[in-house]
Amino acid sequence: MIVNPRTVAILVFDDVEVLDFAGPHEVFAVAGDLVRPSPFYVYEVGITGAPVLVRGRLVVSPRYSIADCPDPDILLVPGGMGVRPLLKDSTLASWIAEKSAAAELTLSVCTGALLLAKAGLLAGLRATTHHGAFEHLALLSPTTEIVEGERFVEGSGAVITSGGISAGIDMSLHVVEKLLGPGARETVEAEMEYGAWRKR
Repeated sequence: MIVNPRTVAILVFDDVEVLDFAGPHEVFAVAGDLVRPSPFYVYEVGITGAPVLVRGRLVVSPRYSIADCPDPDILLVPGGMGVRPLLKDSTLASWIAEKSAAAELTLSVCTGALLLAKAGLLAGLRATTHHGAFEHLALLSPTTEIVEGERFVEGSGAVITSGGISAGIDMSLHVVEKLLGPGARETVEAEMEYGAWRKR
């Protein structure tokens, strides 16, 4: 039995893709609300503590910055156009590597995989990303086996990457099932009217 909920830290930054972070947030938050005992506590983490302007000019206020974020149980790194300038940020790469080392799971959505690669987390693993970033991922992490045509890929027991944008929802549902069982996943899918539930 889970006594304390697993903490889920979702990185946000300027020009992050909305569904990359909001889709997984919804999955884990719904699970946290409906499954008992509550299994997840979800929060966003910014590069600084300031609000970020995500794709479509949506403003998001992160709960923490990378300077004061506690070690999460699950770290999720989304993608979007804002990833490109962050690939030059050595402080962020070090933070991702540090938090990943202490986490139970490290997840990426879309081009968030590029940030995991920059942090050295995908070396020798199978991984995927947005279909438009396969070549970039190969350049950043030459030993990574890039998997095309899959919604998400388990690179190891602790690292899971997903394809573009909406694929993060499928990956997050997989994580719910992996950690809590199929009943928890069904509860979340029914609430969201998504996945297998949607086909009934």
